[in-house]
Amino acid sequence: MPRKAPELTVVEPSGKQTLLSSYRGKVVLLAFIFTTCPHCQAECGVMDKLQADLGPKGFQPLAVAFNDNAGMLVSGFVQNFHPTFPVGYAARQTVTDYLQLADGPNAPIWNVPQMVLIDRKGMIVAQSGPKGSEELQEENSLRKKITDLLGSGKKSGH
Repeated sequence: MPRKAPELTVVEPSGKQTLLSSYRGKVVLLAFIFTTCPHCQAECGVMDKLQADLGPKGFQPLAVAFNDNAGMLVSGFVQNFHPTFPVGYAARQTVTDYLQLADGPNAPIWNVPQMVLIDRKGMIVAQSGPKGSEELQEENSLRKKITDLLGSGKKSGH
């Protein structure tokens, strides 16, 4: 069931803080990642491709690292992988609250990347389950979902 995307502040390595709500009007793919996770690193490559193709149509990918020491590790991640979209970090508790996932020693284990797809109106229309979601990580499936969302929000005259 779609729900309003909570506000989220993404802190980039430069110290720049960006509010998720500043992307309202765009289709946003939000990836919550660990900088050290090979699956997350690969997903950023998929997001780069989608950004190149769909960015001009109103698509905005965004990655938020939340592993231990993410604040120190994000700049190295950006230098190594050269993403074409903002990559920042947030506290683990901020991320678990955002995703509405239980955390702590007795909570079920959940996987990264955790993917969230947000429509132009700021509504979460798809979110990974705790174990991840192939359809929100696989390029062709993501491309279709994003293209559909971009098409449904066309501004008149375009």
